[in-house]
Amino acid sequence: MDNDIKTWLYDILNAIVEIDSFFYDTPKEFIKYQNDLRTKRAVERNIEIIGEALSRILKHDETIVISNSRKIVDTRNRIIHGYDTVSDDIVWGIVIKHLPILQTEIQVLLNE
Repeated sequence: MDNDIKTWLYDILNAIVEIDSFFYDTPKEFIKYQNDLRTKRAVERNIEIIGEALSRILKHDETIVISNSRKIVDTRNRIIHGYDTVSDDIVWGIVIKHLPILQTEIQVLLNE
């Protein structure tokens, strides 16, 4: 695998781990997330990083398959360009439902 792609995969993995670290000493509860502006902004920033890294990977090698990659890139674009329309519900759904799957897929790709 190309070194650039490996770097971007590690960037994604690190961003997911960082998001998880925000909930290390607190339960993953939507209401707590929603009421903590710093955590919300930090999660959004890491989703931006994930989306940008995925965008670069897709441009570099279209044969790499990652679930929901286009949707994640679109979410990154929404956070950056449509910051005033970012939904806490959508971001929270990504954290709870999609990031664990993405993390597994990235680890598999890195172990190939």
